[in-house]
Amino acid sequence: MPHLRRLLVVPLSLLLLGLGAIAAPAWSEDITVFAAASLTNAIETAAQQYEEKTGIHVRLSLASSSTLARQIAAGAPADIYISANEKWMDWLNDQGVIQSNSRQDILANSLVLIAPANSTTPPTDITKSTKITDLIGHDERIAVGDPDHVPAGIYAKQALTTLGQWDAVNPRLARADNVRSALALVERGEAPLGIVYRTDAMISDGVKIIGTFPADSHPSITYPIALIDPQDGDAALKFLVWLLGDDAATIFADYGFDAIATTVTITPDTAAQ
Repeated sequence: MPHLRRLLVVPLSLLLLGLGAIAAPAWSEDITVFAAASLTNAIETAAQQYEEKTGIHVRLSLASSSTLARQIAAGAPADIYISANEKWMDWLNDQGVIQSNSRQDILANSLVLIAPANSTTPPTDITKSTKITDLIGHDERIAVGDPDHVPAGIYAKQALTTLGQWDAVNPRLARADNVRSALALVERGEAPLGIVYRTDAMISDGVKIIGTFPADSHPSITYPIALIDPQDGDAALKFLVWLLGDDAATIFADYGFDAIATTVTITPDTAAQ
C-alpha cells in the first residue's frame, strides 16, 4: 500500500540557528554528495570541516556534472547533487529525481583563459577582435572540458560563439572529460592554453590566468544544489542548509567562488510512494 513521506520542512534561517544545538550523536547517517569536479578542493574542505563539527561523515563523488547526473538518474545512491550548470540539474528535475523544492543556486564563477605558469604568452584582453588561435602554434591545441557535455566546455563554446571565434577554435581543441583534466593538460605543458573556471586556475601553481572572458559572452555560471529523494529528517537536509550558510560561504570564497544570497524557505513536499 502506498505511504506518505514528508520532507522535514523548516525555514532555512531557523534550521541554521538550530544546527549548533543538535548533538552529533543524533545524526546517525552518513551523507553522499555528488559534486562537479570544479568544486573539488572547496567541497573537500567544507566536508572535512562539517565532519569535525558534527561527527557526520560526508562521502564525495567528484566528476563532470553530466557524468554524475547520469549516474544519479541510473540509481546511484546520492543524497545531494551540486552541478556546475543549470542544464544538468534541469535534466534531473525532468527525470523526477531531485527534490525540486530544495533546489537553490549556491555559487557563481567566471571563465578564464590560462597558460602554463612559465609561459611567455602575454596577458590578453579577450574581445571579438581577439584571435585566440594566434596565441598557439600551428600544431598546438587549447585544453577545455568537452563542449558536448562538460559544463565548463559548454560555457566556453557559448563564449567563443558570442565572440565569433568558435569556428576557428573548435578544430583546435583538446577535449577533456572534465574541467580538472583540462587544467592538468595545461599544468603539464601538454597544451599551451586552456579554458577553465577562475577557481580552477586559482588552486593551481602550475598555471596563470592570461585573460577573462566577458561576463556577457556566456550565461551566468551558477552552481545549483538539490537533495535527492531525502528521508524524513535526513542529515542531508541539514548539510545542504549548512552549505548555504556563512561558514561554508567563507570556505567557498577562499577558493574564489562568489556566493549567491539565499533568502528562501524550503516548502512542504509530500509525495505518495
